[in-house]
Amino acid sequence: MSTLDEITKEKQRIGEALTRVDAQREKLISQLSELEATERVLARHTKGVQPRKSTTTAKPAGGKRTPPTLNDRVLALATGKTQQQITAACKGARPNHVGAAIARHKRAGRIEERDGKLYAR
Repeated sequence: MSTLDEITKEKQRIGEALTRVDAQREKLISQLSELEATERVLARHTKGVQPRKSTTTAKPAGGKRTPPTLNDRVLALATGKTQQQITAACKGARPNHVGAAIARHKRAGRIEERDGKLYAR
């Protein structure tokens, strides 16, 4: 086998390894975004919560979780996606509502735009 063939084979192997690393990185970024959004929601709901004097527990009806708000979904999706991609991912939400949520996050400094893509800080 010639040296050129060995170099080509090694380049291909390294390229495949980089592809696997990139896929893992995207997966971890997505998980991190979800965890950060969850952390923000928990921080918002635990701030200033006074203990209740009654013996009932504060659970949603039927013991089911409430879905994340549109603002939280938008913030979790801001991982290098365009506004159109985020709007498409927010099923059931009107595009102008998604745009308003993005604008609120931008004003608050939680989302920044680079090269037409949105990133959560």
